[in-house]
Amino acid sequence: MQTFFIVAILVFGFLITFQIAKASEYVSVLRGEEKSRKQSNRINAFLLLAFLIAGLFGVYYCNETLKGKLLKQSASYQGEHIDTMLWITLAITGVVFIATQIALFWFAFKYQESDTRKAYFYPHNNKLEVIWTVIPAITLTVLVGFGLYYWFNITSEAPKNAMVVEVTGSQFKWEFRYPGRDGILGKKYYRDINEAANNPLGQVWDDPANRDDIHTTGEVHLVVNKPVKFIIGSKDVIHDVGLVHFRMKMDAVPGTPTTMWFTPKYTTEQMKKITGNPNFVYELSCDQMCGKGHWSMRGVVIVETQEEFDSWMISQKPQYYVAFPEKDPSNPAYKADSTKTGSAAIIPTKNQIKTRQ
Repeated sequence: MQTFFIVAILVFGFLITFQIAKASEYVSVLRGEEKSRKQSNRINAFLLLAFLIAGLFGVYYCNETLKGKLLKQSASYQGEHIDTMLWITLAITGVVFIATQIALFWFAFKYQESDTRKAYFYPHNNKLEVIWTVIPAITLTVLVGFGLYYWFNITSEAPKNAMVVEVTGSQFKWEFRYPGRDGILGKKYYRDINEAANNPLGQVWDDPANRDDIHTTGEVHLVVNKPVKFIIGSKDVIHDVGLVHFRMKMDAVPGTPTTMWFTPKYTTEQMKKITGNPNFVYELSCDQMCGKGHWSMRGVVIVETQEEFDSWMISQKPQYYVAFPEKDPSNPAYKADSTKTGSAAIIPTKNQIKTRQ
């Protein structure tokens, strides 16, 4: 119903404007072109003033309506600085926007054509030109400087204790890979990608580091208060890792890995209480138009405690054993012969994970 009223108001406003324009044409015929132009100027000046008032009210109304629906705080420590930078930027540009728009529309109303006033031409002033060029340039330089500082911060080398997760996008899903107990991600080769052979990322099985890597789809697990480094790539077109709750964003480019790191502040369960939403989930979206299924390219980020993460890791099977089930020690058909596996790759135990960390 609300949408109907908004559309009706817009249509009604258009009709009024159209009728005013038609009336102006008739007046032009009856009174002559000059009188018609002056009347049109008065009408336009009034409409500009009305648009200014309605526009400022609309900005205020939208702000009051939507501010409660936005996440008020970042879910990562790095995102706090980005929020601060954005608020400063909005404050500066907001003041400039309101001041210039009020001046623009008010001057159009106040100084409309008049028979009792002669126009004053002020074509050039060097001092004013320098002022309105230098001040915005300095302000924008400072804002850009802050942006570069925070950008280099999240794309710099992650802390030594950071966990590593590889994020791979493809039309239209997200895949994740975790290093096993060796803490090293195995090598990949795009020509080895073979979904039918249970090798969706093109892992090189001759590399021993691949024997314990964990592969998941659609859902990534992170540890609260622990830095995480994302190694991001794509298998087809350009995608974009969008983590709105953490204030993070990074392109996924085919053949060119990108990285970023951050530290989650709250677990998923804590965020359910903070937001008052029992169905809350951290979302990983694709923020780059990547095809007709772009809208459905969504992943879920689960932030949990270290103990919960360790238990989840233990329950996962390395992708090597998914591709070669006959080499899986948990497979009844497997014979305890180390020569068959060619490595000491085993599923990490909970104690082994804790020792490594």
